[in-house]
Amino acid sequence: MGGIVGMCICNDRRWPETYRVMGLQGVELVVLGYNTPSTNSQRPEEGPQKRQFHNRLTVQAGAYQNSTWSVAVAKGGTEDGHHMIAGSMIVNPDGEIVSEAKTEDDELIFADCDLDATIFGKQTIFDFARHRRIEHYGRITSQTGIIPPVQ
Repeated sequence: MGGIVGMCICNDRRWPETYRVMGLQGVELVVLGYNTPSTNSQRPEEGPQKRQFHNRLTVQAGAYQNSTWSVAVAKGGTEDGHHMIAGSMIVNPDGEIVSEAKTEDDELIFADCDLDATIFGKQTIFDFARHRRIEHYGRITSQTGIIPPVQ
């Protein structure tokens, strides 16, 4: 249908660079799949509500900051003894959830995704040609790990 579609998987959704690399290619719809347990094995007190909050936050931010649709497809139920958070959702280019699974079981969700809805954001606040200042981004591409500022 002439749209520009990007794809990522699981933990990729948590990194702004994932969306930005696709955004710089004019992506209009990002599709991602994930299998995330309801419980964080490294922090069990976190709980499924906070895990779902972080999940929504990253998908919504990625969609908004790149003026793209984001279709996040989640595993529901139990896999290898681990309960999954599920939470499939469709997010519009304004970062709003327009459709979302209601339970932690398998569900089918859908929404009309008008790819032209990405145009306004791409021509205004997220017009990368006008607003990105890559001369200030060297640290992003040259460093891994944390290096505190020199005092």
